[in-house]
Amino acid sequence: MTGIRLTAPAPGWAIDADVVVVGSGVAGLTTALRCAAAGLTTVVVTKARLDDGSTRWAQGGIAAALGEGDTPEQHLDDTLVAGAGLCDETAVRDLVTEGPDAVRRLIDTGAHFDTTDTGAIALTREGGHHRRRIAHAGGDATGAEISRALVEAVRSAALRIIENALVLDLLYDAEGRTEGVTLHVMGEGQHDGVGAVHAPAVVLATGGMGQVFSATTNPPVSTGDGVALALRAGAEVSDLEFVQFHPTVLFLGADSEGQQPLVSEAVRGEGAHLVDASGTRFMLGQHELAELAPRDIVAKAITRQMHIQGTEHMYLDARHFGAAMWEQRFPTILAACRAHGIDPVTEPIPVAPAAHYASGGVRTDLRGRTTVPGLYACGEVACTGVHGANRLASNSLLEGLVFAERIAADIVDGPRTESGAASRRTLVADPAGARTVALLTAESRTAIQRIMTRGAGVIRSAGSLGTAAEGLEALRRAAAAAEADGPKDAVPGVEAWEATNLLLVSQVLVAAAREREETRGCHWREDRPERDDDAWRRHLVVRVDQDLRPVVRTTDTSAFPPVRPGDPADSALPAGLPNHPADAPEEP
Repeated sequence: MTGIRLTAPAPGWAIDADVVVVGSGVAGLTTALRCAAAGLTTVVVTKARLDDGSTRWAQGGIAAALGEGDTPEQHLDDTLVAGAGLCDETAVRDLVTEGPDAVRRLIDTGAHFDTTDTGAIALTREGGHHRRRIAHAGGDATGAEISRALVEAVRSAALRIIENALVLDLLYDAEGRTEGVTLHVMGEGQHDGVGAVHAPAVVLATGGMGQVFSATTNPPVSTGDGVALALRAGAEVSDLEFVQFHPTVLFLGADSEGQQPLVSEAVRGEGAHLVDASGTRFMLGQHELAELAPRDIVAKAITRQMHIQGTEHMYLDARHFGAAMWEQRFPTILAACRAHGIDPVTEPIPVAPAAHYASGGVRTDLRGRTTVPGLYACGEVACTGVHGANRLASNSLLEGLVFAERIAADIVDGPRTESGAASRRTLVADPAGARTVALLTAESRTAIQRIMTRGAGVIRSAGSLGTAAEGLEALRRAAAAAEADGPKDAVPGVEAWEATNLLLVSQVLVAAAREREETRGCHWREDRPERDDDAWRRHLVVRVDQDLRPVVRTTDTSAFPPVRPGDPADSALPAGLPNHPADAPEEP
């Protein structure tokens, strides 16, 4: 417990619960539904509307060994290869073996996936998968369908929901255990302004942090709030340097900023080709799967071709699909392209990599527990060890499902509390030595994004990362100086809190990226172009000190240490299971 908090008014209202879930994507709503079904009083807090999280933007689908001839073992193999030697094999094995039944339970909840003429779930391929194992809905609207089903289930279950609420900081009891969160509700509603939800179990399911970069596929709400809260609370994060840049994002111009339209990997899974301006396929010979190589390899190949040819983008050619296939299989992507003046039926789509997914996050064990007692993390905000150095396509929705169920089980199996018990325990509003963070102005958000894009984007180096670190530190010092000088330029509010969160997660990401002096997965150091298993087949674990400065340590092996002293390491393989050669050479 650091006792560091965002500058904010004291809570003016409070409610009690057994569990508070922060986030309304597949991870958050699945956790909430399972906890509520077990009789726990559960509150869902979400930053926008209930159905506005990152899940609804997922196009491709959800990966699971559901097809004839496919097995969890094959899914495990593909995941380990994509993760470039840093996956926690036990976590991956849990994911792939529990995944098929978790998807079936999602269907029972009301999600409708596309089916074949025989009624079986229709499956496609994406990058890094050797089999068709991607279930999809509405052609390319899988996330929207999953979100719809879970939102309907949550509303039917009459869970308490607080929408348009930005979570601020963790609350503690006198022993340092989690006792809920403070939050700010925006606009009119039953509650307004800063308040608190008192609960002995807090589940962070806040999604990603793509907004640290100028161009991203993430929605505007993805400002790393969960990671920043966890860091201020004293939790550890891991593998934050591994930011996945999606290879095929619709190119809208070199100066385009904010959320960019994604062109799903499933388009390549159905046979689209990556080409340059002359129509030459450049992925042939670079990987056995060509356009369906793991995402980091495709993103690097596109970036490399752009540099060689002096262009700002490459092209995705799927004209051979024809109008009918585009309209039936990829209606969302077709509409997005046409809205920007591109018709994929008659012309190639200009594409370039953009920030997409954080493979790292708040470090957890296989029950979703963080290093802070009572605080859990699930989904993109978490680092379970499943993704390693590079997430395998469409494993993210599955991870959210599987580990949400594990978190709910751990909370339900733990010490039961009566509803409202939190209000009868001794809350510590201001821990000893507590202090607040100097807030940044709203305008700092753009400055952070440009610093990160230039210095910590697809291609990095010691020089670019050092420049990024200096630029971020200058922003921090300017905010501290402005606060010390008297009247504050940045007043407490959503934009200032978001910018302050973005700065913290950016500084931690850059610190980890500077430390990892190799190229691995989606961390590409042009000054250290080779993968170095002897020195770097291990994880970087980061916490912050009392000045919010990153403190980085390196694990002794590729296994994660326990999150609780005295616990056995989750990553130890059970007896009798094969140890896969996760240190196999990375593909060129």
